[in-house]
Amino acid sequence: MHTEKQTQTPSIQEEYKYKTVKGDENNVRIYILKNGLEVFLAQNFDAPRIQTFIPVKTGSNNDPADNTGLAHYLEHMMFKGTSKIGTQDWEKEKILLDKISDLYEQHKAEQNPEIKKEIYRKIDEVSQEASKFAIANEYDKAISSLGASGTNAHTWFNETVYKNIIPNNELEKWLKIEKERFSSLVLRLFHTELESVYEEFNRAQDNDSRLVNYELMDALFPTHPNGQQTTLGKAEHLRNPSMKAIHKYFEEYYVPNNYALVLVGDLDFDKTIRLIDQYFGSIPYRELPVKEKIIEKPLTEIIKRTVHSPTTPRVQLAWRTDSYGSKEALLADILANILSNRGEAGLLDLNINQTQKMLWGQAYSLGLKEYGYFSLVAVPKESQTLDEAKDLMLEQLDLIKKGEFPDWMLPAIINDFKLQRMKALETAEGLAINLYDTYIKGRTWEQELNEMDDYAAITKEEIVNFANEFLKENYVIIYKEKGINEKLLKVENPGITPIKINRDAQSDFLKEILNDKTEDIKPEFIDYEKEISVELVHSKKLSCVKNKYNEIAQLYFIFPIGSDHDRDLGLSMQILQYLGTDRFSADELKKEFYKIGITNDFKTSTDQLTITLAGLEENIEEGVKLLQHWMKNVQPNQEIYNQFVETVLENRTAVKKDKSRIMQALTNYTKLGPVSRFTQVISKEELESADVEIYTKRIKNMFDYPYQIFYYGKNTKEFKNYIPQYITPETLEIPIKKEYTETETGGNVYFVNYDMVQVEMSKIAKGKDVDTTQFGKINVFNEYFGRGLSSIVFQEIRESKSLAYSAYVSYSPNSELYHPDYVTSYIGTQPDKLQIAVDTMSDLMSELPEIPAQFENARNAALKQIASTRITRTNIFFNTLRLQKLGVNYDIRKDVYNQIEDLDFNEMKNFYDNNVKTLNFNTALMGNRESINQEAIEKMGVFQELSLEDIFGY
Repeated sequence: MHTEKQTQTPSIQEEYKYKTVKGDENNVRIYILKNGLEVFLAQNFDAPRIQTFIPVKTGSNNDPADNTGLAHYLEHMMFKGTSKIGTQDWEKEKILLDKISDLYEQHKAEQNPEIKKEIYRKIDEVSQEASKFAIANEYDKAISSLGASGTNAHTWFNETVYKNIIPNNELEKWLKIEKERFSSLVLRLFHTELESVYEEFNRAQDNDSRLVNYELMDALFPTHPNGQQTTLGKAEHLRNPSMKAIHKYFEEYYVPNNYALVLVGDLDFDKTIRLIDQYFGSIPYRELPVKEKIIEKPLTEIIKRTVHSPTTPRVQLAWRTDSYGSKEALLADILANILSNRGEAGLLDLNINQTQKMLWGQAYSLGLKEYGYFSLVAVPKESQTLDEAKDLMLEQLDLIKKGEFPDWMLPAIINDFKLQRMKALETAEGLAINLYDTYIKGRTWEQELNEMDDYAAITKEEIVNFANEFLKENYVIIYKEKGINEKLLKVENPGITPIKINRDAQSDFLKEILNDKTEDIKPEFIDYEKEISVELVHSKKLSCVKNKYNEIAQLYFIFPIGSDHDRDLGLSMQILQYLGTDRFSADELKKEFYKIGITNDFKTSTDQLTITLAGLEENIEEGVKLLQHWMKNVQPNQEIYNQFVETVLENRTAVKKDKSRIMQALTNYTKLGPVSRFTQVISKEELESADVEIYTKRIKNMFDYPYQIFYYGKNTKEFKNYIPQYITPETLEIPIKKEYTETETGGNVYFVNYDMVQVEMSKIAKGKDVDTTQFGKINVFNEYFGRGLSSIVFQEIRESKSLAYSAYVSYSPNSELYHPDYVTSYIGTQPDKLQIAVDTMSDLMSELPEIPAQFENARNAALKQIASTRITRTNIFFNTLRLQKLGVNYDIRKDVYNQIEDLDFNEMKNFYDNNVKTLNFNTALMGNRESINQEAIEKMGVFQELSLEDIFGY
C-alpha cells in the first residue's frame, strides 16, 4: 500500500491521511483515527445510499468457556438501546437493572433447582418493574426513521458485524445513533430476549446442516474454539447467563481499535471522514485482552463420528487446513474447484454428478482467521452405503494425486475467480462485504486485491504435490444417518410474564433524531422507454440495457411458455444437462462452456422459460453458438434418461425428509388445496415408461417458439450486428395455458408430523384480487404492523411475551392481474407456547392497533426508502416484465410514493378492515405429534393430519 498524495487543503491532508492500493479500480481509502478506529471508504453512485458495516473483531471464539453463546447474545442486546436510547427514566431503570444483574449471578451460582426457579421468578418480577421505564425497539425506530433498510447483524467465529443501508443525506444522524450504541451497553429486556435466543437455539436443533457441522468442527478442532464453542452456545450456559460477564466482554472487545467502519456508496470522502472522527473519534482506545494462541496438534488418523436426524443420509469428510490467505488455504481452494466449480466442469461434477453415480457430491474449502478446512460432501442413492459414497469421492482425489485432470482446468478456474471478483466488487454491498471480511481476517486490502496473482502463480505440479502430501488418512468423517436424534433438548417454558413495551413513549434521544430534519432526497422514477433500447430483429423483440460498470455481459432468451403451458418443460431442461450432441458429449459441453468463461442457466416458471448466458462480453457469441448447437442437436439416450429418472425419484424421497421442504409443501397445500401446481407432478409410472425422445424433441424445437431477447452489456452495437444470424423463423405456437383454481380459505387446520423441537405454524388467507392502487397502503401496513424489528407483531410476540424467535404477518399482493392477494402469518415456537402465541396473534389481528408515532415512523421510512432507491442494471428490464403482468407500463413507484405521502392512519385502518380483518384463514402446522396439545389445536378449526404424499402429490 502507499499513501496517496492529496490535493485538498494542508489541514485535511495532515489530519486525515489515508492509504490506497495502486491499481484499485474502486479507489478504496483506508484511514486510521487516533483512537485506532480503522475506516474504509469507497464511492458507488448507483443510488443516493450508503452501505454500512461495523465489523467487530470478536465472535464466539472469544466467549468465556463458562459463558458460551455470549458474543451472539450481546449482538442481540446491542439492539436494546443505551442509557439514552430506549429509556423513559434511566436513573430509575438502572437501579432495577443492577438488581436483575445481581439476581442472575445468584441464579448462575445456585445448584438447587427449586431455589433457581424461585430466583428466576424474582428476576421475572423485577423485570416487570424495569420494563415500565423501557421503550422496546427504540434503536430500530431511530434507524428506520432515517429510511434505513437491511438492518441486521450476525455473529460468527471471529466476527460480529452490524449492518445498515442508509440514505446518504442521513449519514450524520446514523453516526450519532451508532456512536451512542457503541459507547455504552444497557442490558434491558434481558430475560425476554434470552428466551428468544433460546428459541433460536431450538431452531438450530431442528437444522440438519448445523447438526452435522457441529460434529465436524468438534472433531476437526478438539481444543480450538473453532470446534469447542458454537456461536449459539451450550444450552446450560444459555440457561444460566451472566449480565456482568456480558458487560465485561463489551468493555474488553467493543473498543475502537477492535472494530472498523466500512462505508461504500454515494458519499463525499472528506466530509464523511470528518463526521466519523467527530462522532467516533472521542471513544477512547483501550488495550485488548491478551489471548493465548491455541495450536491444534496435527491430525494423524481418521476420526469417525455418527449423527442422526430424520433427513436423507449423507457423509462428509474434512481435512484441516492453515488459515485464510495462507499458501495451504489457496491450494485447498484450487483443489476444491478442480473437483467442483461453477461451470460444473470439475471431476466430481462430471464423474459423479453428471454420470449420476450418486445423488450428489461436492467439494469446497473454508478459510477462517485461524485454520480452515477442505471438505467433501456425498449424498448416496438409497441402494448405496455411506462408505460406498465415501469411496467414490476418494477415487476423485486419487485422480488429482496422479495429475489426471486437464491442463486447461487451472487457467479456467483462475479466470472464473477473476470474473466472480469483478461481479462482487461492482456493487456497494459486494465491495463493502469484501472490505469488512478482509479487516476481520487481519489482512490488508492490498493482499486481498493481489490474491488473484497468488492464485495464478500456482502450477499443476504444485497442486499434485499438495494433494499427495495433504490428502492422507488424517481426516474427519461424519456419517449422517437417518434416525432419531437422541441429543435433542426439550426445554421447559420458564413462565415469563409479559413485559410492558410502552409503544407510545419516546426518549429524548429519539425525539432529537426525529426533530433534526434533513433535506429530503428527491425520488427519481425511471423512464423505461429511455433506459431500454428496443427494436425488432427478424420479428423478435430485442431489448438492450447498457452495462456501465464492467466487461461482463448477460444474454436472456425469454419464452412466454412455462409449466402451465407444458407440464414437462422444466423436466426437459433438466434432462438436457445430461445429454450431449453429435459433436460433444455432455461432459465436453460443460468443459467448453467453462473454458470460455460462460455460464448457462435454464429457469422454468409457471408462465415463462428463461435461458441465460453470462460471462465476459467478448465470449458471449461463442456461448450462443454452443448453446444453440447443444439444444438443436441434442442426442436422445434412453440409458442416460433411465438413470436420470432414478435420480429424480430418489431426490423426491430426499425432499420428503427435509423439514423446510415439508413446511413449504404443507403451506402450499394450506393455501391452494389438494389440486395445485405444486401437487401436479409427473407420476413415477409415467416417468419410467416415457421415451426420452419426447423430451429431446421439445428441446430441439425450443427456438422455433416465439421468444424475446434481452441483452445487458457494454457493446450493444456489436451484439446487434451478430445476433440476427442466430435467429430462425417462428414455426410453433404457444400451447394453451392450464388454469388452476385458487380455492377459498377458512376454518381448516392441516397438520404434518415431524420429529422436531419447535412447532411451526403458518396461517394463510385468500384476499381480494390484486389492486395496484393499494400498493402504498400495503407497503406501510407491512412496515407498521407485520414485518421488521419495530413492527407491532414483532414487539408483542417476541419483545413483550418472548413467544417466538421468528413471527410475522405479511400482506402479499399478487404479481398478476385478476389473481388474489394472500395474507400470511407465521410463528415458530416451543410447543408449550403455541396456544398463547396463537391467542396473542389473534388478538393483535382482531383490530388494527393505533399507535400514531409508530405509524408516522413507518410511513416516513417507506417514503425515504423509495426516495433513495434507484433501479439499475438488469432490473431496469425485468421490472418492465413484472409490471406488464399488472397492466402497468411505467414506474409504479411514483404512484406508491404519492399515495404514501398523503396516507393517514384512518385510510390504512379502512384498508385493514376491508382487506385483512374479514379474511378467513387456513392453518398449516408442523411439529412432533407427541408434543402438541391436540385439544388446543382442534379449537383452531377442522383438524386434518396429512401424509407427505398428500402435500407433495407423490
